[in-house]
Amino acid sequence: MLQLTTIRDEREKVLTGLRKRNLKDAEALVEAVVNHDKERRRKQVLRDEASAELNTLSAKIGGLMKEGKKEEAEALRTTISGKKEAIKTLEEEVKQEELRVQEILYKIPNVPASKVPSGAGADDNLNVLQKGEAPTLPPDALPHWELIKKYDIIDFDLGIKISGAGFPVYKGKGAKLQRALINFFLDEAAQQGYREVQPPIVVNEASGYGTGQLPDKEGQMYFVPADGLYLIPTAEVPITNLYRDMILDERDLPIRNVGYTPCFRREAGSWGAHVRGLNRLHQFDKVEIVQVCRAQDSYATLDVMCNYVQSLLEKLELPFRKLLLCGGDMGFNSAMTYDFEVFSAAQQRWLEVSSVSNFEAYQANRLRLRYKNKEGKPELLHTLNGSALALPRIVAAILENNQTAEGIRVPRALIPYTRFEVIDMKP
Repeated sequence: MLQLTTIRDEREKVLTGLRKRNLKDAEALVEAVVNHDKERRRKQVLRDEASAELNTLSAKIGGLMKEGKKEEAEALRTTISGKKEAIKTLEEEVKQEELRVQEILYKIPNVPASKVPSGAGADDNLNVLQKGEAPTLPPDALPHWELIKKYDIIDFDLGIKISGAGFPVYKGKGAKLQRALINFFLDEAAQQGYREVQPPIVVNEASGYGTGQLPDKEGQMYFVPADGLYLIPTAEVPITNLYRDMILDERDLPIRNVGYTPCFRREAGSWGAHVRGLNRLHQFDKVEIVQVCRAQDSYATLDVMCNYVQSLLEKLELPFRKLLLCGGDMGFNSAMTYDFEVFSAAQQRWLEVSSVSNFEAYQANRLRLRYKNKEGKPELLHTLNGSALALPRIVAAILENNQTAEGIRVPRALIPYTRFEVIDMKP
């Protein structure tokens, strides 16, 4: 979340940034948090003054007793008792104002970086890079939802039988392709200095609030009421929460982690041809990269992470483009996000396969994630994450873009992992 001092001291800058998001109630939210903070501070002053007066009065009782002025001492004790009750009331009112401030802060999204363009949605994103040529497909080319039936590698009907729509079953070479991609992504990340971690795939409420999935995306997450746990929408959540409530040593920065997990999203309200087949699922596999670094290093880190994602797409021989998201299309927590999309030749459309985001100090403030700078003062860190990569649409593009009369050609980078070069009718 945004720091209260930032809102208080740089109010107009915050409002200018939030306008890029087309946030209709931005001014009302900022006004409310400032007013409740003022009221909190006012009551805190009253509490502190009352506490100081109480200490002064308490010190007088001993003197009055020594002087034999018992009645005055008893009267003073009655006054002190009233003061204690008043202080107790003020302390409760201060806590209530703190809670109100916190609740409002949770509703205010991150302020977009200065480089982020204004815009209402996807049509206002900037295409900053495009590489690769769309393949020429045979006349009888099929979309991936037909190819998976032809080669019997992914079965949606079995998934419906077992779980429901959006939970496919991967079979044979389809399952091996999935495993190959996961291992390829993890190995590539390890070569770039990322430490592999295998986190839990359920998280508690504190973790959801720590990375900003709660309360913003509560309706999109699967929840287990009996245990108070959420199925993760991305490995970003548990991996980043590894460092919640920590003060790190500057010598250990930057921190680079990579993790593979299944991911779960309810995708409530999603429908239509654009979400057919693998284009949108309730359960899918993803490899995630996460970095924690100093504020002054975070935008250089963002560029490095984007270049890494680009290298994966080049090795998979997929045509792609890189988009700088506008304020209206960015995630709630992000200060800047680049999306990577691959071109699906059979569908004749772009498919998002990765988002790489810099959250600046937004998540770290929620997580209370800091380090001690050279002066020994605790300072908030910056957090970043990126899909590297999400598998379903990568698989869709590989299947569609590489179909030939002999079968589906496997990208060269994956052959050491699949141990086959073509997906055909053979098991």
